[in-house]
Amino acid sequence: MARKHLLNDVTNPKKTGAKPDVEGDGRSAYALRGASRSMLQSLEEMAENSLRVQDGEMIVMLDPNDIDPSPYIDRIEEDGEAFNVLVEAIREAGQISPVLVRPNPEAPGRFILVYGHRRTRAAKTLGIKVRALIRDLEDLAHVVAQGQENTARADLSFIEKALFASRLQQSGIDRQAIRQALSIDNAMLSRMLSIAEGIPTDILEQIGAAKGIGRDRWDELKRLLLPPAKLEQARQFVGEGRFQELASPERCLALLEELKRKGRRARPKNTSEKKWSLADNKMSVTTKHAANGFSLSLKATDADAFGAYLSGQLEELYAEFQRQQKKG
Repeated sequence: MARKHLLNDVTNPKKTGAKPDVEGDGRSAYALRGASRSMLQSLEEMAENSLRVQDGEMIVMLDPNDIDPSPYIDRIEEDGEAFNVLVEAIREAGQISPVLVRPNPEAPGRFILVYGHRRTRAAKTLGIKVRALIRDLEDLAHVVAQGQENTARADLSFIEKALFASRLQQSGIDRQAIRQALSIDNAMLSRMLSIAEGIPTDILEQIGAAKGIGRDRWDELKRLLLPPAKLEQARQFVGEGRFQELASPERCLALLEELKRKGRRARPKNTSEKKWSLADNKMSVTTKHAANGFSLSLKATDADAFGAYLSGQLEELYAEFQRQQKKG
């Protein structure tokens, strides 16, 4: 039985004799910010926790070292700043919402994390035990619980959800369970899988979670990377220092802009050039050395005749050069 939002009457009091504010209601999820939103969320979680105890689910204290990570990875990277904020919040106010674990069938006394890996990691950082609920779950139930928890918290970016879906499918989880875990329809799942499988893993790892970048941008990136030359261009670009200095969302946008440039950027050429004169400046000589080549340019009144003479001697000169090379 679905539970009524426990603080609905507090956060959305009914008004009598007042015209309803349709736009305000539509944006209510975004109206609560900062400390007020955190306080209401904490009150809601405490109320939910009390109902869990009433329903027979006991919250226990576990050593975070006894908890193994979920086998279904749903994140690309950790947000260091946000994690530090969480650590300080737990240090000051304690852990309000428990994590969910299930017994590890292959290691008695150990548990597998279903959701709450940041809270578990924070507890480990602080050297304290983590508040947890223990449930006997099969793999499918684990997947659904993990996906729905993260979706409800708006905690994962689009590409992280897409990669999560792809990894679940590769693990043999059926599409119905994946759709249920992420609360999406079949069309969206197909699009997510297409993007996750169409962008090489090394490119995705360099970009990161890119929170705030939606599916249309990722779909565009996937299409831009289809030509092999563009993929090579992307790999060259993401390896540059200025790309690494950008925040994750800006990396995605910068790569899109780079790939939209016409043609490929010219690679810096590793060449050296020398110039000198012969015969009292009657002939000017220019040589250029490159990684896999050498060129000679002559300028003089008789440059054409001398060039023809030199060309006729090349075979003999090269043979002599090889003999000298063998002698060391």
